[in-house]
Amino acid sequence: TTGSGIEMLKMGDMEKRSDSFLQFWKKKTCVLTKDSLNIYADVKRSKVKELKLQSIKKVDCVERTDKFMYFTIVTKDDKEIDFRYSVEQACWHAEITLALINYQNREAVQDFKTRQDESASPGQERRMARAP
Repeated sequence: TTGSGIEMLKMGDMEKRSDSFLQFWKKKTCVLTKDSLNIYADVKRSKVKELKLQSIKKVDCVERTDKFMYFTIVTKDDKEIDFRYSVEQACWHAEITLALINYQNREAVQDFKTRQDESASPGQERRMARAP
């Protein structure tokens, strides 16, 4: 867990392609939690960009070279964010994909439970409350 009590799934360095015209790769310290990917501008972790899993549509375009694994995160508003990491590191793209699937599953279960609660009549709720 992090100092703020948030469960950390993965932490390490990746490179993010800048949005500038020259599109340089910049090293970032990244922390994946069950709800977001936090991208820090520096090692001191003073400046953070939080990419919430709810805003991610998919992890796409996975490609491997001799040195790097490349992948793209596509957001729900169709913004593409390119990352790469050295092939010696554990699979960032797979970890992010799994965290995204787990997040979507939690949301689906919560949505289902909410709909079940809304559709139950008061009589049904009382019967269910008495069940052991």
